[in-house]
Amino acid sequence: MTETDTGAEHHLQVLASLAEQAGRELEDAPALDILKWAADTFGKSFCVTSSMEDAVVAHLASRAFPGVDVVFLDTGYHFEETIGTRDAVEAVMDVNVITLTPRQTVAEQDARYGPRLHDRDPDLCCALRKVKPLEEGLAGYDAWATGLRRDESPTRANTPVVGWDARRRKVKVSPIARWTQDDVDAYVAEHGVLTNPLLMDGYASVGCAPCTRRVAEGEDARAGRWAGRAKTECGLHG
Repeated sequence: MTETDTGAEHHLQVLASLAEQAGRELEDAPALDILKWAADTFGKSFCVTSSMEDAVVAHLASRAFPGVDVVFLDTGYHFEETIGTRDAVEAVMDVNVITLTPRQTVAEQDARYGPRLHDRDPDLCCALRKVKPLEEGLAGYDAWATGLRRDESPTRANTPVVGWDARRRKVKVSPIARWTQDDVDAYVAEHGVLTNPLLMDGYASVGCAPCTRRVAEGEDARAGRWAGRAKTECGLHG
């Protein structure tokens, strides 16, 4: 192992230890304080990721760190409303929106794997159009923030407010992990935060158009994602 490799490994060990400590110390902290900690700790090595389902975390982050990078994955399959939400966030918030795209266009992917890969192998489609582009897009950051909440689904019930993303080897910040949907709604109302119009049209969770449907009353918020399959996550968070 070279001296450079040794230094890089030490840096990662420091980050992992920092994440675990912060997760304990900030568990009960307000979301804004968690983001201020991230901004103070990482500076330009910190970014926010947003699916543009709503802009709550982007708005919070802009208050903690004006001009913060907000990373958005344009999979090529988004609803027009989602792209419109991204454009509106870029226009009205003090953030720097960075749009990531997969290496292949939808047409190029269709040519290689056949059309409608999302119907035949949604895990592979997500890997190509979400997971890989995000890994490449986060390469220059030490820490990233998400909008994950514990109440969204059983798979997210143990989400730490700050944790170590072992796969990407980065600090992962989930400032609204302890929030409920009521908390989100109250914040949106108080601050006039942009939300995806589809949330007012029966969609409780907004992803790629081919793999997202409206939810029925009483259904889990993520029941409209990959409906009819055991799949509940795209792979970005587990």
